[in-house]
Amino acid sequence: MLRVAAVQQHCYEDKQQSLELTGDLIDQAASQGAQLIVLQELHASWYFCQSEDVGKFDLAESIPGETTDFLSAKAKEHKAVIVGSIFEKRAAGIYHNTAVVFDSDGSMAGQYRKMHIPDDPGFYEKFYFTPGDAEEGSGFQPIDTTVGRLGILVCWDQWFPEAARLMALAGADLLIYPTAIGWDANDSQQEQTRQLDAWMTIQRSHAVANNLPVVVANRVGQEPDPTGQTLGTVFWGNSFICGHQGEIIVEADSQLTQIIHTELDFQRTDEVRRIWPYFRDRRIDAYAKLTKRYIDPV
Repeated sequence: MLRVAAVQQHCYEDKQQSLELTGDLIDQAASQGAQLIVLQELHASWYFCQSEDVGKFDLAESIPGETTDFLSAKAKEHKAVIVGSIFEKRAAGIYHNTAVVFDSDGSMAGQYRKMHIPDDPGFYEKFYFTPGDAEEGSGFQPIDTTVGRLGILVCWDQWFPEAARLMALAGADLLIYPTAIGWDANDSQQEQTRQLDAWMTIQRSHAVANNLPVVVANRVGQEPDPTGQTLGTVFWGNSFICGHQGEIIVEADSQLTQIIHTELDFQRTDEVRRIWPYFRDRRIDAYAKLTKRYIDPV
């Protein structure tokens, strides 16, 4: 059995303040016995992608850097695997939204650069982030750690069943989604409910379709629009962990900084796949058209 914790937190404009809170939450999760601690997307600052501002590139860090050094030390201190998130400066003009994984001895086990990059009102990520390079092996490839093979995907990746399937086919023991998603402050209650339900449903469906547990860590709290043109984004929290058949095991609320945790049994994957043999019955000979952008009507 693996003790897993997901952390959702409010963030601050000041990086040190955000990281101090992150460190406290890591300490709490470890004190509760967590062997794997999952942090939310871009946890070191406010979500800066609400606007397009070249000055925000100053927030980016190289690997290694301040945040990765901090997470490495925490992993070593607590002998726990930590999944963190940084705004990565890979080279001049090349920046990524990168999940970083530190093993229980503090060594870096691997990284995953976000593959699907959104560009929507309040989420102008294409301005900041270059997609990960699938051809270089940093795409949909699980990361090996002392607690298992982690299938890490990031936020917008969570809407794509292809990404989850490829991680499962590559031998992931679980799917992990560090996330920063929320509502426009002007959304109606009905629209908020529809969006939240869709978000949870799609990720639970990845658990069902791949017979893998899913861990989701989302940020929480209202963050201002730096341009002042809108009321900003209300990040909806609701981090959750679900089991191999999509069943919700534990869920956070929509407003509080919070740690959720549970125990996962990876042996359950084999048990469930014996009675729901999707992988046996996949028609891989008939799926070639999935690589097309669109299939025009005949």
